[in-house]
Amino acid sequence: MTPLLRVKDLSVTFDTPRGPVQAVRDVSFDLGHERLGIVGESGSGKSQTGRAILKLIAGNGQVEAGCIEFDGMDIIGASERDMRLIRGARISMIMQDPRYSLNPVVKVGEQIAEAYRIHSRVSAKEAHKKALDMLEIVQIRDHEKVYSLYPHEVSGGMGQRIMIAMMLIPDPDIIIADEPTSALDVTVQMQVLGLLDDMVSKRGMGLILISHDLGLVSSFCDRVVVMYGGRVMEVLEANKLHEAQHPYTKGLMNCAPRLKDRQTVLPILQRDPSWLTD
Repeated sequence: MTPLLRVKDLSVTFDTPRGPVQAVRDVSFDLGHERLGIVGESGSGKSQTGRAILKLIAGNGQVEAGCIEFDGMDIIGASERDMRLIRGARISMIMQDPRYSLNPVVKVGEQIAEAYRIHSRVSAKEAHKKALDMLEIVQIRDHEKVYSLYPHEVSGGMGQRIMIAMMLIPDPDIIIADEPTSALDVTVQMQVLGLLDDMVSKRGMGLILISHDLGLVSSFCDRVVVMYGGRVMEVLEANKLHEAQHPYTKGLMNCAPRLKDRQTVLPILQRDPSWLTD
């Protein structure tokens, strides 16, 4: 089966006062109609990998790749005009914290409706109805009231649902979710992941879930890409994470605290410089 997205030898480099910094190094993976997790420590390059797919890199950054292919289109060679037709409409990205992604002076319902009008060219009345329907789909109670609220008037969990509604309303083929549950409590985390799971299974989307939580990814995703220092250390089936071969993946798993193991000192990950040179 042809994958939805092919990424080969992706690299992201930033120019800094101290010289170039390579945040992503030769990353390759395919995405089908599945839930693909990308995990690693902070600074491992997982978020920059997601942003590079949509060419949403800071001005001092440069994206290079053998190919980033989506629906027969070479994203690396695509113009900014072409990318505007892809971002949101075909590939959407759910950012980590809705407080910094939602416009604070625009009502949340209007922001969802705007996302629909931009990509679908419908009337304001139709966009309003579609936005209300979307709020209901993401399980927000009293959605007509919530439509008229500003971002600061909603909770973190509700804000994340609103972000999901905004990204899903154009009915994209791929969702890139960058730490979508990091600011939420455990109960709300499961609700948000359940929503994303429904979108993948019912709409046939592909999902890239970026996270630092190995336990969450192993229970939710189909496959896992493990990153360190901007490079892929290992790719494996999520339900076989316990069979990981790379010492970095094993180290991450060993560092996770376990309630049944009463340890006075938690293990510390021992990094090997050869992981970035092999």
